[in-house]
Amino acid sequence: MWFTRVSLNNPVFATMMMLALVVLGLFSMQRLQVDQFPNVDFPVVVISTDYPGASPEIIESEVTKKIEEGVNAIAGINALTSRSYEGQSVVIIEFGLHMDGRKAADDVREKVASIRPTLRTEVKEPRVLRFDPSSRAIWSVAVLPNDAVSPGAGPAMNTVELTNWAEQTLKKRLENVRGVGSVTLVGGSKREINIYLNPQALEAFGITPDQVANAVRADNQDFPAGTIRSLEQDRVIQIAARVQRPEDFGRIIVARKNGAPVRVEQLATISDGAQELESLALYNGQRTLLLNVQ
Repeated sequence: MWFTRVSLNNPVFATMMMLALVVLGLFSMQRLQVDQFPNVDFPVVVISTDYPGASPEIIESEVTKKIEEGVNAIAGINALTSRSYEGQSVVIIEFGLHMDGRKAADDVREKVASIRPTLRTEVKEPRVLRFDPSSRAIWSVAVLPNDAVSPGAGPAMNTVELTNWAEQTLKKRLENVRGVGSVTLVGGSKREINIYLNPQALEAFGITPDQVANAVRADNQDFPAGTIRSLEQDRVIQIAARVQRPEDFGRIIVARKNGAPVRVEQLATISDGAQELESLALYNGQRTLLLNVQ
């Protein structure tokens, strides 16, 4: 009440005070720091564990449940949720906001390390990741072939060629832009030489698929063979045995039967194609490539 009484008795003083507050507010607003992406620490930790070939039921009983029981004793947990997929277990731990995210992640790693010996040997090493809002993509760009954008503009690239161009050209240019941390390619399909085995041929020659895989792996690599030393110089010997053309895979010798070599082309069909899709990106219902910029 005293402020109202003073203002009524001194209108000039009240007006000057109001103007001073307005000027002070404008002055402060100009120097107020505003961050579009503030550095906020969310104490959320994710444990991802792979178990290739296992069903969700086995993942739940052999991996997820053991991890949940182990990390449940950590102090400061607000919520503990889990998801069991085919071949993968995901456990999400939410800590209280008073917890430091880095310390919480370290505590989880210690617990997971103590749980690891109780898991089966086929289970891959668990990955402990912190939830980081700044790791989300802030910009995405879709890459479409020529015929999808403007029909008749030129020869359209197939999926493998489009993936190679996006990864080797566009992705590298985006990564060189100032402020870009990383660029992730989604929906790509890289080139892959596929060897489709013929079960009848394998049975006829008495050869197992492991023998074919080992032969291809052994004959498709470059490795050093040693060094020849003399008084004048040293020469390094290296065997260049990596396959240069797809049809050369068929000439690899898998085994010998009655003195005759059995080659891959006698046991399988070789196809120069694309690898199996691991991710898919769609633009207006059409398959495309997506580049996520972080």
